[in-house]
Order: sequence, then C-alpha cells, then structure tokens
Amino acid sequence: MNAPLLSCRDVSVDYIVGGGTARACNRVSLDIHPAETVGLAGESGCGKSTLAFAITRMHNAPALISEGQILYDGRDVLAMTPAELRAFRWAETAMVFQSAMNALNPVITIGEQICDVILAHRPVTRDEAWSRGEELLSMVGIARARMSAYPHQLSGGMRQRVVIAISLALRPRLIVMDEPTTALDVVVEREIMDELAQLKREYGFAILFISHDLALMGEICDRIGIMYAGNLVELGTAAEVLENPRHPYTQGLVGSFPSIHGPRTRLHGIPGSPVNLLDLPQGCNFQDRCPARIAACARVAPHLLPAGLGHEAACHLVTPPQEARA
Repeated sequence: MNAPLLSCRDVSVDYIVGGGTARACNRVSLDIHPAETVGLAGESGCGKSTLAFAITRMHNAPALISEGQILYDGRDVLAMTPAELRAFRWAETAMVFQSAMNALNPVITIGEQICDVILAHRPVTRDEAWSRGEELLSMVGIARARMSAYPHQLSGGMRQRVVIAISLALRPRLIVMDEPTTALDVVVEREIMDELAQLKREYGFAILFISHDLALMGEICDRIGIMYAGNLVELGTAAEVLENPRHPYTQGLVGSFPSIHGPRTRLHGIPGSPVNLLDLPQGCNFQDRCPARIAACARVAPHLLPAGLGHEAACHLVTPPQEARA
C-alpha cells in the first residue's frame, strides 16, 4: 500500500480537570492512506472527536496534546507555526462538524460563509469566489439561489450539505467528518452519503468518518477502528471488524444492532457504563463490563495484537498467529 497521507503515532490528549487529568486519547496510532475511508466508532466520550480535533490542531485549554506525533504527507502537524497551520486547515484538511447549525454562523448568509473560506486561501476576486460557491452548492444538490439564504432558512439536511460543500471548497486531500448524519432522518442520510460517495470518486479525497452507526460504516468505510475509554481497541477492514469482531467491546457493539436479513435474534447490549477517565482501573479499562474477562485483565493493560490479516485487537484473549501455530 502507498505511504499514508495521515499518520498518527502514539497520540495522547489530556484534559486538565480540577486537580486531576483525564486522558481522552491514550497513545492512539492510526494511518489513513490517500483516497481511503477510515471509520471510528465507539460510545460517546470514548475519544473519537478528541482525536479528530487533535489531527487538525483545534484543541484549546483545558485540552492538551501531551505526546505523540501527527504527520500529514510527511509534515509534522504538531510542529506547524500559526501561519503554516492556517494554510493547512481547509486547504489540506477540512472538517465537517457534528452539528451543522452550530458550525454555521446564524447571522451571515451561506454565500458569505463559503466565500470567506475561499478568499482566505485563494487569490481570487469576490465574484469568482461567489461563482465557486454556487458551483459547490449545485454539487451537493442545493439551488444556487440559496447562496443568499441564512442557515435558519434551510432544513437540517440542507445545512449539512452546506457544511460538506464548505469542506470541499478548496479540494482538500483529507476530510474529517464528525458524526455528520446524527441529526438526519434515514432518507436524507442516504441522499447525503450517496452524494459524498460520488464526490469522493470524482476528487479522490480521503475521509476519517466518525459515527455511532456501524451499519453505515460497513457500507462506506474501507477500515474501521473501535475506541473505548481513549484507547483504540480494534482496527481492521470493515468486513473483518463487523463479521469477525475479536474484542468483546466490539462484539457488544455489533450485537446491539439489528439485522434486516436472516432470522430474528435477540439483541444484547453492553452492561454497565463507560469508565471514569479520572479514575481508571488497573489493567484493562473494559474489564468491569466484559463477559469474557480473565485474571490478567485486572493486572495488565492489553495492547493491539495481530488478530488476522490486517486486523488487530487489544485483548488478552487474542492470540498472536505465531503463538497459535506453536
């Protein structure tokens, strides 16, 4: 496979809370290759959005990227100057935020917000930027006349399309999408995902897709990573992770989704609640909720081990292939 477009190596993000420190991302390593779609799934608070914000250097106090390295096309994102960072955002890496209504300025028209992004990075006239904005809206299925509309005059699906259009304004090579379809109904979600797939085929950008919807990830992602309590606990191809999950947490997530095909089976959720990041247990963070825990879980924190071809899982029950053959 080609060299990765984005490479995160042992990235940790801490939040300074009162007299303690909550580690929201714990030594996470993840690669995204050109034109690849990588999904990140897990419960709320597991560190998905924290990692996305770290990639684009958007964290503010009390958040702190405490260790690790983030390389984009060989350049160290964490070492970028403010000027380099300004050029990097939107032009190289764009982000689609979770709530489109909150991401858009309510007192500025859609057209002005699109033009602002273009004019900040490209030496073009306002008329040229406006024409590019109209082209972008048409690209995502919105009438050009909506350039003069305010965000509150658009439906939720249209606002989400506008945010996607803004992210594509400068044709970046990587788009980070933080739960872009959470507030949408299934019909609008399907329309937006189909449009996004078409745009990806046309422009060849890579996507980091963050969502709770594993079924949707199975359709659009090449690889899927599962996060729990700030740790990447499983990573592999979409088919491997969904059809042959090796970590008990992933098994619980997959088992909680109904299938529209085959016989009806009882769904099983994951018992308990996520751990308190200010009071993590010794050993595996998932041990108190795990139906398959063993004695080692209370003593040693597991790390990612090979669980198949291009498949890794951080669980003491995973046997490395060479040990299995022995």
